[in-house]
Amino acid sequence: MATAVELQGDVDRTDIPFIVRSSVQLGLLESAFVVLMSLASRFLSGPVETILLAVLLVIGLALVSGLPGLWTRARTIEGIAGAAGIGLGAAAAYLLVDVALLQPIGIYTNRWRELGGGSNWWYHPVWWMVGTFLPWLGAWMQANQLVKSGSASPLAAFATALVLAIVCAIVAVLVHFPRAGWNLGTFGVAFLPGLALATLFSGLGARRA
Repeated sequence: MATAVELQGDVDRTDIPFIVRSSVQLGLLESAFVVLMSLASRFLSGPVETILLAVLLVIGLALVSGLPGLWTRARTIEGIAGAAGIGLGAAAAYLLVDVALLQPIGIYTNRWRELGGGSNWWYHPVWWMVGTFLPWLGAWMQANQLVKSGSASPLAAFATALVLAIVCAIVAVLVHFPRAGWNLGTFGVAFLPGLALATLFSGLGARRA
């Protein structure tokens, strides 16, 4: 009975062993992107650095916000919560790699240390929150898509969030929001409200049983 249910593609998948495995996989993926971005910022400069960092950031945001919902086949609150659980577990896995390997080998430049306030007590809680927030809303958007059209499109969901994030970043700069500027940092922060707005819009007109 359990095997038959798990093989079906129309139910959320949230069994604990699967959530743990997925968390580790996503955490290692996050670690790889952090290493690539830190190396790019260390060895490159000017437009080449900015372009490469932008590409890595966009791909990383797409994967972290989209993969967990795909993995859990998020259709109900259970699948959405499972995706958020994967995000939280991935954050824990990444932070273990960060403390045990990345920080001791000196992977970060001074700019990265300043971004984290020079302390894990500031940096790690923020990573936990953002790492859970992105998969949670990403899975929620996919569930809304399924209710409205019968299929989920993570790429379309991310594209909507990306456009709204750019709009939020532009507005922040124009209204002189503290520390906002024409840079990747502003876009990275703006992606959070952009994703929230995209999730809100994705639920409009959705009829749930």
